[in-house]
Amino acid sequence: MAALIAKMQRAFGVGLLGLLLAAAPARAAEERIKDLADIAGVRTNQLIGYGLVMGLDGTGDQTTQAPFTAQSLRNMLSQLGVTIPPGLNLQTRNTAAVMITADLPPFAKPGQLIDITVSSIANATSLRGGTLLLTPLRGIDNGVYAVAQGNLVVGGLGVEGNDGSRVSINVPSVGRIPSGATVEREVPTAFGQGDSIVLNLKRSDFTTARRLAETINSSFGVGLADAVDATSVRVQAPSGSSQRVSFTSEIENLLVEPGEPRARVVVNSRTGTVVIDGNVQVLSAAVAHGSLTVTITESYDVSQPPSFTTLGSGRTVVTPRTDIDIDDSAARMFPFGPGTSLEEIIRAVNDVGAAPGDLVAILEALHTLGALRAELIVI
Repeated sequence: MAALIAKMQRAFGVGLLGLLLAAAPARAAEERIKDLADIAGVRTNQLIGYGLVMGLDGTGDQTTQAPFTAQSLRNMLSQLGVTIPPGLNLQTRNTAAVMITADLPPFAKPGQLIDITVSSIANATSLRGGTLLLTPLRGIDNGVYAVAQGNLVVGGLGVEGNDGSRVSINVPSVGRIPSGATVEREVPTAFGQGDSIVLNLKRSDFTTARRLAETINSSFGVGLADAVDATSVRVQAPSGSSQRVSFTSEIENLLVEPGEPRARVVVNSRTGTVVIDGNVQVLSAAVAHGSLTVTITESYDVSQPPSFTTLGSGRTVVTPRTDIDIDDSAARMFPFGPGTSLEEIIRAVNDVGAAPGDLVAILEALHTLGALRAELIVI
């Protein structure tokens, strides 16, 4: 198999690396339940907030193009007891209006710290060196669940010259503050409610759901777990919080052999990467592979008259010339017998020297014909 993979690498190059990695069908190994399923109700929650970043070195928002930044600054100073004359125009070169986003982990308690991401929403060129002022972070219900403040860590760099030239490395208008928000409110979960917990598979599969329920029943007793559908498995759980935590810990470390996934062929149309599942088979079919290359070359000849002529003054004339070269390579046909395996598909395509783009066309044609026993996914 190693020799086959080496031969394929020379023939196709890096574009079909995903195909090479999937070339050998492997038996599914046992996995922990915690890697296969999530517990219903135990989830993260997204938070968002609007605030101001101060202390920038002239890389903040332009007042004329982002008037809401000056308005926000005026409102903040007013709340702090600073009176600003009505006609005074605030300069915001050192200030940027930003949006703050964060993920609130499950069971996060008040006082714990979470990371936040700060993104400019106006025309600030860089947030490097800035400090985020105290900002409430709200959930989908508009309740405040955390407050954020701190100094930004910006991985990008932006430099702009007086002539308008600009050099940017990564994205300087986005930064992070590790442990930059303090949790103020706990999100209630359904983990401790009811007489059962529900395990939701990360990838729906009837076989995996059945095996998961059978594994739990064989470990803790028949009838304790039952598969609700291809995604959910309901498990009877103790009512006490500490007993439920211990019980869940034992369940999530049980080993289950997941069911084999459906036969799929995944094609990335942008990069030319093709990944073929080991269960893919092809019915009886014949494929002809060939290429027609047309090369058009445009060139220009210059007709320069001599310096003296008896017919009067001459003029220089540019004459276009077009050369067309057509290369029609001989088409090659190869057959697929019924029940052809993935390894045989790769060997046949490799023998005719198909490029990644040609392989995609062959797979699409086989799928349209109905000979490809797999789901074709184009991303």
